[in-house]
Order: sequence, then structure tokens, then C-alpha cells
Amino acid sequence: MDAGLLVLRVVAGLLVAGHGVQKVSFRLGGHGLAGGTEEFRHDGFRGGRLTAVAAGAGQIGSGLFLTAGLLTPLAAMAAMGVMTVAGTVKRPQGLWVQNDGYEYPLVLVVVSAALALTGPGRWSLDHALDLAPWPVWVALAAIVTGPVSGLLTRLVLHRAPTAPQGTTAPEGKSHAQPVD
Repeated sequence: MDAGLLVLRVVAGLLVAGHGVQKVSFRLGGHGLAGGTEEFRHDGFRGGRLTAVAAGAGQIGSGLFLTAGLLTPLAAMAAMGVMTVAGTVKRPQGLWVQNDGYEYPLVLVVVSAALALTGPGRWSLDHALDLAPWPVWVALAAIVTGPVSGLLTRLVLHRAPTAPQGTTAPEGKSHAQPVD
């Protein structure tokens, strides 16, 4: 079981961290911080550069901590938070990744939750530092707090879509017309 948890942690953790590296650099196929900033703006988020840096840092940090098996429930919570936001962005495209859907973020959220529940295994820094096993309530709190924090982040930072000027808003409410 410890070997399986190690493989799961290393693969999932490095994928989460790599996703963050792409947001803030040109490494791993990223488009640099300017590209990450533009991606967030395109997806309707406020904050631009700060949002890209925070998301990238959250992904890099949580991914590396998951990989090492260090503070595993907290690392899983952070990974679930950022990947929940990613899932909300991709939700309109449906589930499947071939349609740019939320399948991949969902898998990373579920893997992170599973690692919070099972713990990192014997071959981890949590075990070496005598931090494991974590109490079940810590894992459960992480599993709830991670996605909820992601949804709150989405709520606070995401701009409501605006209709172009001269069009009618939903429910028949008219947008202000430009004055000539």
C-alpha cells in the first residue's frame, strides 16, 4: 500500500505543481506570467497578474507538498481548492476533457481527497516527521474546506458576464444604450 500511495502522490502532486508552473512561466509549455494573466482575464477573473501568481503558487506549493507527503491534508486542501476553480471554468464544456471539460480537474480533486483520507503512506515526510497518521477530522475538514474555498474564490474573483451594449439582458432587462 505504501508503494501505491507514493506513486499516486508523486504523479498527482507533480501534475498539480506542473499546472502551476505553466501559469507563471514559460516552462512545461506555459505562456509566462503574461499568458497566465491573460488566461485568467479571458476566463472572467479579476485581479489578472495577482490572480495568476496566487493560483500558480497555490498549485506549485500544494503539488510539491503532496509529492513529498508533507502536511498532506493541508496540501490536499489547497490542491482541491485551485482545481475546483479550474473545474468551474471548464464546467460549461461538460465533463469530458476532449471537449475541454472538467474531467481532469475533477480527477485531481478526487485524488487529493483520497490522499487526505488515506494519508501519505510510510514513504513520506509526514511519516518521517511523525506527523502521520492525521486525525480523521483533519482530513474531513480539508475535504470540505478545499472545494468550498475554491467556490468562494470563484464567487469573489469572477466577474459576471456582460452583454454587449445595445443588446437585451436576460429577463428582458435592457442595457443602457450609448448616447449619440
